[in-house]
Amino acid sequence: MPSLEKTEFTARITFLGLNLDRADSLRNVSVKHVRVGFDGFEGESHSGLTRPSCARVADLYPRNTEIKNTRQITILSAEQLGMIAEKMNIAVLDPCLIGASLVLEGIPDFSHIPPGARLQAENGTTLTIDLENRPCHLPALVINQDLPNKGAAFKLAAKNLRGVSAWVERSGTLALGDEIALFVPTQPAWRP
Repeated sequence: MPSLEKTEFTARITFLGLNLDRADSLRNVSVKHVRVGFDGFEGESHSGLTRPSCARVADLYPRNTEIKNTRQITILSAEQLGMIAEKMNIAVLDPCLIGASLVLEGIPDFSHIPPGARLQAENGTTLTIDLENRPCHLPALVINQDLPNKGAAFKLAAKNLRGVSAWVERSGTLALGDEIALFVPTQPAWRP
């Protein structure tokens, strides 16, 4: 039996985004297609084979320790993005405002896909899920630029809905409208 099993779920890419300079802004720009290398999306500021450690791994490493970059790509669900917007009392939440690299439509409970799951495009480009991408306060400033006084609501509204972070297992290309298949680990859940 393989360690990964193809599920019945597929998704369609509805958004691709690049952050050109995260020191300047967390705002992403929308693109129609991207080249995907082992270090992430070409031209994206979160790309790289390694990254400095952050608060997410503070129990493991001192801040800024060089570690493998498993957070090359931020993937959100179109359906959950709609739920966040509803909780924020806004019509639409533009994925560019919250640092989304990729938005998929069609996989339920997307933010809770298990770590180690794979998302594979028909051309073979494959992304490996790292962890749930917990919401933070940083997008609030960018949201407020377009939607004054709405940014503060993001962190609470996005709880359990912020998608996942991922890294590239097989390079290639991704484009708007591409179909993505979900593969999940066959390993049983840990029960200590």
